[in-house]
Amino acid sequence: MHILRLLTLIIILLPALPAMAQDAPTGTITTGQSGEQDASIAVRIREILGELGNYEDVTVTVSDGVVTLRGTTNSRIEAQDLDALVTRIEGVVAIKNEVSETTDIARRLDPAIKRFMNRMEQLVIQLPLALIALTVFLIITWIGRFVSRLRNPWDRIAPNAFIADLFRILVMIFFVIAAIVIALDIMNATALLSTILGAAGLIGLAIGFAVRDTVENFIASVMLSIRQPFRPNDVVEINGDEGKVIRLTSRATILLSFDGNHIRIPNSTVFKSRIINFSQNRERRFMFTLTIDSEADLGIARELAVTTVQNLPFVLNDPPANAWLGDMNHAGMEIVVVGWIDQTETSMTLARGEALRHVKRAIMASGVTLPNVTYTIEGYGLGNQPNTFEPKKPLHSSPQDDVKIATVCAQAEAALDRMIDAEREIGVGENLLRNDAAKE
Repeated sequence: MHILRLLTLIIILLPALPAMAQDAPTGTITTGQSGEQDASIAVRIREILGELGNYEDVTVTVSDGVVTLRGTTNSRIEAQDLDALVTRIEGVVAIKNEVSETTDIARRLDPAIKRFMNRMEQLVIQLPLALIALTVFLIITWIGRFVSRLRNPWDRIAPNAFIADLFRILVMIFFVIAAIVIALDIMNATALLSTILGAAGLIGLAIGFAVRDTVENFIASVMLSIRQPFRPNDVVEINGDEGKVIRLTSRATILLSFDGNHIRIPNSTVFKSRIINFSQNRERRFMFTLTIDSEADLGIARELAVTTVQNLPFVLNDPPANAWLGDMNHAGMEIVVVGWIDQTETSMTLARGEALRHVKRAIMASGVTLPNVTYTIEGYGLGNQPNTFEPKKPLHSSPQDDVKIATVCAQAEAALDRMIDAEREIGVGENLLRNDAAKE
């Protein structure tokens, strides 16, 4: 029975819960309340609403300290703000806010029109100052553009054209930033600068992640143009690719392989790779291996190889030529022969080939036998009879043949140099390498 009464009481009080949850004045309610006090409360609220504006259609009535608000406002937020306002009036016991949002479109547009008109008035007031700031900005920017386009001092202090252009870009950026700061200071809006710089930083960070490879390649181009680990026509090996350097551009390093292939390597790869510069020093060593009969006098053969190589006109005396015994294989004993040349005057490939040819001729003239390998091929489909094929005997070249071989090799080297010169002429103005630049 008691439970049923309790449930009935809860159902009756449910509609009143939102009203109970509404903010209301706190404190002790007095037992006395006069009509004069109610009138003074109503007058005070009307005065406040009149000063605030936008509450012309709101009516205020007070009875025994209970304030009743009726009418319409331009927005629901303005109606809700009345509760906090009336609560602060002394003597208010409770509030009945019956104010709603108006449905009159013209009335709701009035505040927006007023705000627009206020902004237009501010624009007219600030327009002369804005024109002065714009004029100052354009003048400073023009000065920066003029300074950045000067050939001196940028071409004089920069190691190459690429770095000179980079200096010009940095100078132009400096003048543009200075122009923006001065223009904002004229308009008394320097606080906006931090917002602009913050947004620019976020945009720059996003762009940096998006074009990370491009940025990395650009930085590598700058570093390579400053350090210059190689010069034009240097023989280098980069990331497994070997050839002569044609030029260094702002994006890639161009090589011409000894096969005549055009190799383009991104500068970011060049900067991170192991670079072998065969032209760094004038002296360079060539090496070849010659196999002789293992029963021959190896000491005499080695000395003969050293003497033959050292007597060649293009081989340097210091460091001297040398030779040593290598591995023994099924064909005989290997002799490793080395010699040094001045690669600025002698072709590496031509020197190695000529040295090998002369050493082979000298060893054969001394009576030492060079292995003549015989291969036996057993064909079981031919009556199980083994067939033996012997290679032809080696042919001995004449002095006239030597001259022809040397001429062909020299012509090949000259043709490669002409190809490099032609490739370099195609990219006139783009080569960031200089012959007089110091190597790292």
